[in-house]
Amino acid sequence: MKEREHYGLGTAISMIVGICIGSGIFFKADDILAATGGDVWLGVTVFVIGALCIIFGSITLSQLASRSTKTGGAVSYFEEFVSSKAGSAFGWFQMFVYFPTIAAVVSWVSGIYTLSLLGLPNTLEYQIGLGFLYSTFFFLLNYFSLKSGGRFQNVTTFIKMIPLIGIGLFGLFWTTAAPALPVDTVLVETSSVGWGWLAALAPLAFSFDGWIVSTTITPEVKNHRINMPIALTIGPLIVLAVYLFFFLGMVTVVGPEYILSTGDGAISQVGTSLFGENGQSIILSFVLIAVLGVVNGLSLGYIRLPHSLATKNMLPFSEKIAAIDPKRELSPYSAGIAYAAVVFWLTIHYFTQKVDLLAGGDISEIAIVFSYVTYILLYLKVMKLKKDGAITSRFLGIVAPILGITGSLVILLGGLFANPVYSPIFLVFSGFVCLAGYLYYRGKENRMKVGQA
Repeated sequence: MKEREHYGLGTAISMIVGICIGSGIFFKADDILAATGGDVWLGVTVFVIGALCIIFGSITLSQLASRSTKTGGAVSYFEEFVSSKAGSAFGWFQMFVYFPTIAAVVSWVSGIYTLSLLGLPNTLEYQIGLGFLYSTFFFLLNYFSLKSGGRFQNVTTFIKMIPLIGIGLFGLFWTTAAPALPVDTVLVETSSVGWGWLAALAPLAFSFDGWIVSTTITPEVKNHRINMPIALTIGPLIVLAVYLFFFLGMVTVVGPEYILSTGDGAISQVGTSLFGENGQSIILSFVLIAVLGVVNGLSLGYIRLPHSLATKNMLPFSEKIAAIDPKRELSPYSAGIAYAAVVFWLTIHYFTQKVDLLAGGDISEIAIVFSYVTYILLYLKVMKLKKDGAITSRFLGIVAPILGITGSLVILLGGLFANPVYSPIFLVFSGFVCLAGYLYYRGKENRMKVGQA
């Protein structure tokens, strides 16, 4: 059945912008600046590289999306253009690693900003505890009330843009000197990092992540073969402009050394510098709402993923997991599996942060880096379509995929620079999860063949 084409170019662009601009920029901007040694213009260069990786990657995948006959986004692209076994492999990675690690980290960050807003002790234990409560609340909200979760998402999408654009506007006219560091804070000065700036690509990938979801609406966009490549070019450029506006505004207001020295706490001082005594509470309120919007959005989407894989028979007990509760219009087993995975990774995240195992990074960054590596296989499939004559444009079939592959390799290199010891281990672990999904589906296919013999 052909999808009804009811989205225009404007809707496609706004969806891409809304998905990409999340919470990451609020707590990753300082990580990006730290990786560049406080070199602001090198930080700007990193942002531009990230935008280009997205533009060429998303344009390339739009060629698969416009030809896909299945639903489910990236999993369906692997399933249809590579193999069902590859779809199962990528689906297992998304279900057991990608989504739950991101949801766990964003839940933890919501705890950080809540404690800062309330002036409570900002210990890791309190942060994780609050993150657990937030995650539990939003899973319950999205399971028991579909409309409430959707409404909350719409409100927070608008609210998160206010501090990003507002801080950028203030930065244009800011002339006051940088504030003094808080008492007992050690000054971290700008420094030369050499090729170490590549480590900034890991937190940057987190900030830009989510763009691949936008390719799922390609069949529903009017004249999508023309409009989607346009949207997938303009959308990331708008995200880049907003991020640079915020980044440069923040640096102008408090200075690079303040950001290097205080890390995530710099955003609080931005509020104080702009609005006085109550400024910290004002800016933190906006940021917290934005972060909670991401926790809600991840919960809203993730509780459906196990069900989606089960309908493709890619999971054990697929029949049970695929069963829908008619009252809730969702699968209780699907929601339960998703919630359990987030709690598991939140626990893992606690231990990695407790001993600083990832050198200032987190588990989600490595999962995102791995996802970029998997996209390379899809980029190669697009090049195969060009070779077979299904794609006539040299740019869409050769240039964009090659640049997309280059972008994925650059982000992989950045992830390895960010944590050369544990990144390879976690990347290999993600590969084993994919292998498990691949072997499970292959075993199921073999059993079906034996049964039919």
